[in-house]
Amino acid sequence: MYGTRIGSLIAGICLLSALPTAPAAPAGDASSTPEVRREYPVMGAPSNPKVDVHWNRYHDYAEITDILKRLAKAHPKLAKLQSLGKSYGGREMWVLTITNSATGADSEKPAFWIDGGIHANELQGPEVATYTAWYLLETYGRVPQSTELLDRRTFYILPMLSPDSRDAHMYRPNNRHSPRSGQRPVDDDRDGLVDEDGPDDLDGDGNITMMRVRDPAGRYKSHPDYPQIMVPAEPDEPGEYRLLGTEGFDNDDDGRVNEDGDGYYDPNRDWGWNWQPSYVQRGAYRYPFSILENRMAADFITAHPNIAGAQSYHNFGGLLLRGPGVPEETFPAADRRVYDVIAEKGEKILPGYRYIVIGRELYGVYGGEIDWLHNMRGIFTFSNELFTAYNYFRSSDDGGGPKSREETMAEFDRFLLGRAGYVAWHEVDHPQYGKVEVGGPVKSWGRQPPSFLLEEECHRNMAFTLYHAEQMPLVEIDRVDVVKLDNDLYQVTVAVANRRVTPTHAAVDVQHHITPPDRVTVSGPGLRVFSGLRADDPTFRNAKEQKNAPETMRIANIPGMEAVYVRWFLDAEGPISVQVESVKGGRDSKSDIALP
Repeated sequence: MYGTRIGSLIAGICLLSALPTAPAAPAGDASSTPEVRREYPVMGAPSNPKVDVHWNRYHDYAEITDILKRLAKAHPKLAKLQSLGKSYGGREMWVLTITNSATGADSEKPAFWIDGGIHANELQGPEVATYTAWYLLETYGRVPQSTELLDRRTFYILPMLSPDSRDAHMYRPNNRHSPRSGQRPVDDDRDGLVDEDGPDDLDGDGNITMMRVRDPAGRYKSHPDYPQIMVPAEPDEPGEYRLLGTEGFDNDDDGRVNEDGDGYYDPNRDWGWNWQPSYVQRGAYRYPFSILENRMAADFITAHPNIAGAQSYHNFGGLLLRGPGVPEETFPAADRRVYDVIAEKGEKILPGYRYIVIGRELYGVYGGEIDWLHNMRGIFTFSNELFTAYNYFRSSDDGGGPKSREETMAEFDRFLLGRAGYVAWHEVDHPQYGKVEVGGPVKSWGRQPPSFLLEEECHRNMAFTLYHAEQMPLVEIDRVDVVKLDNDLYQVTVAVANRRVTPTHAAVDVQHHITPPDRVTVSGPGLRVFSGLRADDPTFRNAKEQKNAPETMRIANIPGMEAVYVRWFLDAEGPISVQVESVKGGRDSKSDIALP
């Protein structure tokens, strides 16, 4: 029995050996390396995020709230969600605090403030703010920049500064410019009624477009190539149409149309720096911070003096804005140089964007948020006007060339949107004018990028903001030198460096004493400090002595990419420690420094 089995086995082996065999793979041949199935790493996006979000669409208040809650739940060691209180309409004002709590409390690190949607029709601002939170959390530990930022910095992100009007824009009839106001009722026309005569959606399509009637005495005509837009007739040619304004009628029988809609007040004319009343600054409300949502945000910012940088997202125009909002240049030269350095990189990160000063190159703004942030809180702040006509065809022809912006939009609509960006002109019944035609751009076209450009817009603007955050001050003890002197005294010299572009105090901060000075402290057993000096160079040629409590030297400012120097004359009974603390620049320390 066993012999039979062995014979069969030998016969099988002989048969197999006679079969042809594949040649052995040479060393290093790819076919010899086993495949490992994993997701292909696409740059610029987290792989397998814990919180999956589609960034090619716009989200309403409830959806952004849900994203924030899911992020805080998925990343409990990095994120904390809190409400500043309720808006006028009863919505929570969410702020997401993001930092690595294992490397220090949020209040002990330089912090960056981000908000969006102060003008709620500027719909992509909250998207960029929320995208930034999502990206930082989902790429922590995978992307070096995100990891270093959350280990050493804090982000405070309030995506929706005007949450009531966001939903109003999305779900009520509006055009691309409305509502810019909040939802608190205001008697705009001073007739004793509030919000009683706003636009009316005559055709019920959810868009407030334009009205026109055919009239040879009118001064407008249809564009010859893009009939969905109206253009002025030439001075020597007859017109075709008279424009009657946006869709609506006289709701209150006062002879006027659309003169008292939602609001009106401008939340970005309400901040407590260079505020002016409404007869000087249109949109100003009752007094500075009379708008509830702004006051809650300002209280939070004031309670967090570690905020060193900020970004407030707006639209439209592709602009990197800085203050001041008045024509006169009031920002100190030292502060302007910091803005210039950061914005120069921004123009590279954001092709088609331009860096300009609001009051000098755009228009006057009194009571603007970013002026308050810089002048009252010493925070280097940009306001990005999101999306630019450059992005339509990657061309600088944004209305300053042979084509107007409206023509460029219409051409983009024809070739890339399938003619969905405009309501075709059509006839409707008007209760006062009779037959009129309505048509024009839908509310989601003109100020906001279409879906396939939205995610890029989010990422590029976030990238600029993260670069700005990287350039917030970062203090480090560069070195400590100890020299033994006569009479058992020691000379201890410390170099404290700021490794980033932004100083620990803006020039306006130093001028107005907004935040406390930086502190460099020496400690140790039996320590006695007899004298303390501070200087801007290591030779101590122009040193200044601090006679009061010299063990803690007070430094007014550490400029960007520079160092300051402290020297003590002291004695001690053992090793000493040195610590630097900066409200906006962070902390560093060196311990167990031996005395020779």
